[in-house]
Amino acid sequence: MQIQTPDWVKHAVFYQIFPDRFARGKQAHPRLIQQPNWEDWDAPPTLQGYKGGDLWGIMENLDYIASLGINAIYFTPIFQSACNHRYHTHDYYQVDPILGGNIAFKELLDAAHNRNIKIVLDGVFNHCSRGFFFFHDVLENGPHSPWIDWFKIEGWPLAPYTGDIPANYRGWAGNRALPEFNHDHPDVREYIMQIAEYWLEFGIDGWRLDVPFEIKTPGFWQEFRDRVKAINPQAYIVGEVWGDSRQWLDGTQFDGVMNYLFTSAAIAFTAGERVILEHVRSRDYQPYPPLSAPEYAEKIQELLTLYPWEIQLTQLNLLASHDTARLITIADGDEASVKLATLLLMTFPGAPSIYYGDEVGLPGAIDPDCRRGFPPESNWNQELLHTHRQLIALRHLYPCLRIGEYNLLYAQGDLYVFSRSLSQESGNDGEELIVAVNTGIAPAHANIEAVNFKYRPEKILYGQVEINREQTGDMDMLSLNLPPRSGCIIGN
Repeated sequence: MQIQTPDWVKHAVFYQIFPDRFARGKQAHPRLIQQPNWEDWDAPPTLQGYKGGDLWGIMENLDYIASLGINAIYFTPIFQSACNHRYHTHDYYQVDPILGGNIAFKELLDAAHNRNIKIVLDGVFNHCSRGFFFFHDVLENGPHSPWIDWFKIEGWPLAPYTGDIPANYRGWAGNRALPEFNHDHPDVREYIMQIAEYWLEFGIDGWRLDVPFEIKTPGFWQEFRDRVKAINPQAYIVGEVWGDSRQWLDGTQFDGVMNYLFTSAAIAFTAGERVILEHVRSRDYQPYPPLSAPEYAEKIQELLTLYPWEIQLTQLNLLASHDTARLITIADGDEASVKLATLLLMTFPGAPSIYYGDEVGLPGAIDPDCRRGFPPESNWNQELLHTHRQLIALRHLYPCLRIGEYNLLYAQGDLYVFSRSLSQESGNDGEELIVAVNTGIAPAHANIEAVNFKYRPEKILYGQVEINREQTGDMDMLSLNLPPRSGCIIGN
């Protein structure tokens, strides 16, 4: 079977937005709440407090997002809910009124598409909330409810709000607030398929699937893919799976997953001993212990052979998300770790994803702290912002960074060097770039065989590096000298 994935994803740079925390709209729009009791924007976020970010605010900042070089946005859930993160879905057909409702989302979708920015929504289809109408009917009517078979009811009475007695229904991770759907029921299955279809017809460009590994019903995700692709063959389907995802990446289910295997390796290599373990130990990834260059190379080669190349190109690569601490906090404030990891992110096969605020140095420990309000411009780290803009621009400029072959050239000590290349047959005149990363606190040196690499001094595209060509016998070598804690991109 020939695997097909959305072509646009291979050329995308994503921006992940947690809607309650990005921006409050400043322009006048009809609002249900005239005097909202929002948390202070700059105060530490709490589990239950709202800061009042909305879709109007995101719309007003689309020019900033586009200026980064972003051409795709992944939103954490936007549907009506009773929590600030909106993973407790009340109504899958209504955008939360706090965010501006369906009207605001339609306007945002059109404004984003006018800027050639794709929109991917978060699909929470394993479970709903206690306020979901069908489950609420079960709470009201008990065994008389017509919706009883939609959920995993285990006994009576149901106890949705007290921990003193058994809940008598299955909730995700034992959480009474998140009743699980019975996906074996054909009506539940059809209901979820129709939600996916509805929003694709509305105009979204794909779905990020929350905890899809929890849905065990045979054929469920195969049908989901068939139904989604029938409406839009270029729609992106990406699953939240933190580990080895081969069982979902066979070409019949997802186009990619959130690539936490890359995240783990990149942070362990670039931040190393700076990683504060309390910020990572409780998560489902392992950016520790520190990795040397050969160990990082081994992890990356394993990862690149795990899935078909067509899937590698549509993985969603990231350094942080709403479920993890932010890298600058994990690395104890070390900016070099962020720069080096971002260099690896922007030069790796697959679509890079930036968690809102990371580009300006927004800190944050594990949630809810990683979900802080986006800072005012006066608090931006301009150097990190420049680094992100520069690397994103290079990714867009050079096709080999998006779809080119990935070849390891050197991995010793703290120095890791690889190339991204396209053959002449691809129509890019044999485009090739060399990327080098020195994570050590001392200068690093490498001699690399450079048979076809036609280096010119003016082609240092990023970073600082001393380069010389050396003849060793019949061998043409490229000699690289990198300063401590630095990286570079070299063109030919």
